[in-house]
Amino acid sequence: MNTIEANIVDVVKKKIYPARIFFDTHIRIIEPLSGRDAKFCVSTKKYILPGLVDAHVHIESSMLSPSEFARLAIRHGSLSAVSDPHEIANVLGITGIEFMLANSATVPFRFVFGAPSCVPATPFETAGARITVDDIEKLFQNDKIFYLSEMMNFPGVVHNDPEVMAKIAVARKYNKPIDGHAPGLSGKALSQYLEAGISTDHECNSLAEAEEKIRLGMKILIREGSAAKNFDALCSLIDKFPDNVMLCTDDFHPDDLRNGHINKILAKGVTMGLDLFSLLRAATLNPIQHYQIDLGLVQQNHSADFIIFDNLTDFTVQQSFLRGVCMYDRAGEKTFSFHSSYIIPHSYPNRFGASEITVDDIRVIASSDRMKVIQVFDGELFTKQIICEVQKNAPVVADTDTDILKMVVVNRYQPAKPAVAFVRGFGLKQGALVSSVAHDSHHIVAVSCDDSLIVQAINHIIDIKGGLAAINHQNLIDLKLDITGLMSSAPGEEVAHEYEKLNREASCMGCVLTSPFMTLSFMALLVIPELKLGDKGLFDVQRFEWTKMFF
Repeated sequence: MNTIEANIVDVVKKKIYPARIFFDTHIRIIEPLSGRDAKFCVSTKKYILPGLVDAHVHIESSMLSPSEFARLAIRHGSLSAVSDPHEIANVLGITGIEFMLANSATVPFRFVFGAPSCVPATPFETAGARITVDDIEKLFQNDKIFYLSEMMNFPGVVHNDPEVMAKIAVARKYNKPIDGHAPGLSGKALSQYLEAGISTDHECNSLAEAEEKIRLGMKILIREGSAAKNFDALCSLIDKFPDNVMLCTDDFHPDDLRNGHINKILAKGVTMGLDLFSLLRAATLNPIQHYQIDLGLVQQNHSADFIIFDNLTDFTVQQSFLRGVCMYDRAGEKTFSFHSSYIIPHSYPNRFGASEITVDDIRVIASSDRMKVIQVFDGELFTKQIICEVQKNAPVVADTDTDILKMVVVNRYQPAKPAVAFVRGFGLKQGALVSSVAHDSHHIVAVSCDDSLIVQAINHIIDIKGGLAAINHQNLIDLKLDITGLMSSAPGEEVAHEYEKLNREASCMGCVLTSPFMTLSFMALLVIPELKLGDKGLFDVQRFEWTKMFF
């Protein structure tokens, strides 16, 4: 039997008290301390909390395998992640989900995987795979699948699309939680969405939107990711609706994960004066109860899953325990190892059938004197449509003086004509950025102020079969993503280092965005307003239909 004396931060009873804990795989006895023992325990400033939970994340967006994601996350006190394998499923279907399950099983971490509900996300793009109602049924027969992942096709729910409603019916049949994705939805349409059984949303962009959803019965996941950051706008919900809020990252890049995870959101909340217990419950109790996660809450007879901090302000983790075993020790620089039985494969699953493109393929001639342009915003997934004047019947090229750049999307699955549009907000003065991470079908997306460089960048990604790259006339810096063109098989620290090099290069080329590759990866996402570019052309998300560049 092991013992620890520390100050228990009890998120269930909402109190902090000194105690001696006796544990093996489970917490057998909690013995409150008094007198001299209690004073000594308080003075040591050792605090025990339940393990932190990321309530919604796409592991693939970390560009790490699940095992490497876990190894970095557990250093920051995260013992569980509610993960939607939607990204890899869009490329490989069930095969991709099976890879995520197999790889995650090699490490001690509580992955809570969902069954992707929208593969493909829309019928308007070329998909790498399709997950049917029958596939959802089969997935729920696997005890490693715990919920129906975000239902992005909210118009399909509101208008009772037969396939959408059949998938929801399967989830309800198995009594599984159903995650939502409904940016801007309100009123009668929102009520219909909730009546289908959808219980969460992580896409709120304002307090008014979030409060309407909570009052109708939804739980709101406050997102603080690498590109989309909503904590500042929504954090007051934590004190106002403490039982209806969770914390998540959604999409989190490797450099951010190396430096912190949910613990960084807690630290930010404390500095903003939020109630400590409401904040902690959003990162522990609430997601554990909602998703029925097999994780203890530092209660007697619970599994011995806990983390140790030396203060409750910056939340720097000292130790992380899972089932009574220390999985991370800051002082000893100990982190868990992979299961010895795990054999690293020589090759990883992928699907890449694109053919190289030429400058002629992306040439644009104005058919009128008014052109629609995508306006991006730093830290937001939403875009706006703006109108720019151009010369009719003349070639349209990038203009760095007005920050109008060319964006290209190339079908990664088969040879096809590239889709071209123009975008403002990246700020590039030279060079090109390119990525094979392009939500949700993960075609190749690139932005540049130079046609020849954007072609060179895209062809390079086709040649290495997936990755990120920043290129100018002097340098080409890349990060190869050998797992499906989405993730790297390299150690997390190495991936984070290479990713930082890419971001620095983007900044040197003039990019003004905090996370340019993350922002770029969402420029082809046809389910978040307002104007996006798919592999088949420009898409108006408000109207949910194709639109012309010129009018």
